[in-house]
Amino acid sequence: MLTPQESDRVVESIRSAEKSTSAEIRVCIARKCKCDPLEAALKKFRQLRMEETALRNAVLIYVAPDSHKAAILGDAGISKIAGAGFWDEVLEEMISLFKDGDICGGICRGVEKAGELMKNCFPVSESDVNELNNDVVWDEE
Repeated sequence: MLTPQESDRVVESIRSAEKSTSAEIRVCIARKCKCDPLEAALKKFRQLRMEETALRNAVLIYVAPDSHKAAILGDAGISKIAGAGFWDEVLEEMISLFKDGDICGGICRGVEKAGELMKNCFPVSESDVNELNNDVVWDEE
């Protein structure tokens, strides 16, 4: 799915995106996804307790490459600022890269687009705390 170097690249893209925002971004890569990817993303979002950020401004990028499925889920604070179809557009960009065999590049592009959206509405403050781990979450279910 991802090499250790690609996983490091994803983590670095999350760190970079979060430098200019108080929002939190997580990436989950699943071996398989047997259901609707948005349902799987919501389940993982809750398992990771992502709804517990202070400003409800967390985003989960969920990818199941072997099942050819992906979803992006934003918490309540993010949903208020993301326009209709924003996440669909981001997913289209990601999937375009996936189809070219660039899973890592697609994920990083999704992280970058999420960071761009959030930096204006959730700017980083001097007292900002990284509320969620930046590591890639591997879902073996």
